[in-house]
Amino acid sequence: MSREQLPTLRIGFIGAGFMANFHLASLVGVRNVEVTGVYAPSPGRRDAFAAKAREQELGACVAFPSIEEMLTSGQVDAVWLVNPNHARIEAMTEIHRLVKQGATGLRAVACEKPLARTLREARRMLALIEDCGLLHGYLENQLFSTAVLRGRDIIWRRAVPTTGRPYIARATEEHSGPHEPWFWRGELQGGGVLSDMMCHSVEVARFMLAAPGEPRDALKLVSASATVANLKWTRPAYAERLKASMGAGVDYGRRPAEDFARGLITLQDAEGNELIIEATTSWAYVGAGLRITLELLGPEYAMEFNSLGSGLKVFMSRAVTGNAGEDLVEKQNAEQGLMPVLEDEAGVYGYTLENRHFVEAFRKGVAPMETFVDGVEVVRMLMALYRSAELGRTVFFDDEDFEDYIPAVARPPAPRDAQLP
Repeated sequence: MSREQLPTLRIGFIGAGFMANFHLASLVGVRNVEVTGVYAPSPGRRDAFAAKAREQELGACVAFPSIEEMLTSGQVDAVWLVNPNHARIEAMTEIHRLVKQGATGLRAVACEKPLARTLREARRMLALIEDCGLLHGYLENQLFSTAVLRGRDIIWRRAVPTTGRPYIARATEEHSGPHEPWFWRGELQGGGVLSDMMCHSVEVARFMLAAPGEPRDALKLVSASATVANLKWTRPAYAERLKASMGAGVDYGRRPAEDFARGLITLQDAEGNELIIEATTSWAYVGAGLRITLELLGPEYAMEFNSLGSGLKVFMSRAVTGNAGEDLVEKQNAEQGLMPVLEDEAGVYGYTLENRHFVEAFRKGVAPMETFVDGVEVVRMLMALYRSAELGRTVFFDDEDFEDYIPAVARPPAPRDAQLP
């Protein structure tokens, strides 16, 4: 289907929480875009988001009371779907209904990671968007990190032609725990830290291992092995602290999700060479703040990145006091001592270049480089890792489909837990 090029892409957000606000901050650095609408169940959140968008001069953003009113307003060309994981399939079903009825002129949907909680849900998301005939994109910001793009370009342009393709990609993401209660609840989020953060790790690793311009499925998924653990948040004192801060529905004394995960995925390239993705994620890391480390290793070279190894650092003595915040780095854990500062978090983490890419693709009416198809493959990798951890053995992608698999921590509670708030 051919689509005319738009002078400006008008975005409507479904969701107005932490991720939506990260996207909003990055869009200040993107041309040819306006934020014209937002829907979230909380009136306070959607009103605050709309006011912030207007304040940043990103457009005459309107807070709508429903998805239907936003998409039928004639003011939105594309949707950024950044609501909680458990609400995505319902939102996508509503988008599908409105498009099929001819009630909206929507042209595209971009969905935040992960695409869904299970492989069945992910494939349903893909089926719905394809049946709509809309452009679609999978929002994985780490692929667009300035360090990833620059490092990958150098490795593949200078090192690979003379010594061969890389064979190991390592990705680690660690912090002290999510912002919102639903992230901590396995049945709502779809798992624990493996689902929440390893979705980043496996896809950025797969991206680094793939040659520029090479279809991602040229690297065949072979096997997955994983270990998960509860290291910190099931300890009684921390479980009580978590319940106090997140509400009685987050009870890690009775119904925890994993706060540590390590996974290894083997792949095979077209020549039969074995490649490895090694990923580690944790909600039990207490350092200066969120730490992302990435490595790409090959026969005669190595690429390394540490998000906390910033060029800017500040030192504040005990005499410097004030409120706790996240003004230095995401998931900040201290306000004193020697602290790293990310001068441009939205850029370092990849949100600015990600949104620049998706806005231009949708505005021009072409598919972006990362679509719902990639989102489905990410969920497939996550389900294989969860299945391996549950079975205590390596699983093989050719032997299992994982269509009906639900991670243990995401399954409905047993009868004895039925009264859990």
